[in-house]
Amino acid sequence: MRLDELQPAEGSKFAPKRVGRGIGSGTGKTSGKGHKGQNARSGGGVRPGFEGGQMPLYRRLPKRGFTNIFAKQYVTINVSELERFENGTEVTADLLKETGVISKTLDGVKILGRGELTKKLTVKVAKYSASAAEKIEKAGGKAEVI
Repeated sequence: MRLDELQPAEGSKFAPKRVGRGIGSGTGKTSGKGHKGQNARSGGGVRPGFEGGQMPLYRRLPKRGFTNIFAKQYVTINVSELERFENGTEVTADLLKETGVISKTLDGVKILGRGELTKKLTVKVAKYSASAAEKIEKAGGKAEVI
């Protein structure tokens, strides 16, 4: 296959509907918009969520709580995922990203306590759960907050 032989998949390309091209075309005269009314007009139609003057659903439902726009978002991983590193390794957020354990760091990394750890590691991340810090230190490592 060469570049000049490339073609789109069968059925993926189709000509747009040609409206207003005579009565024989099937979409002539009113161009598929019917006679008069809001949707027949230029710029006609209603906004999303409009229910014809009835109180719209988004206004009928009660609103609760709020979203804290200053909240920090942490990437969470479990202690068991640290088992892949060699003894004596210094584990940081950058190392976790390089090795593919996490895909992005957001506002920092938090280690949670699920699983077991047998390696002696120095872990330097933003947060730990109590059980995670305990397991890292029980294995002979250090849990340092940065």
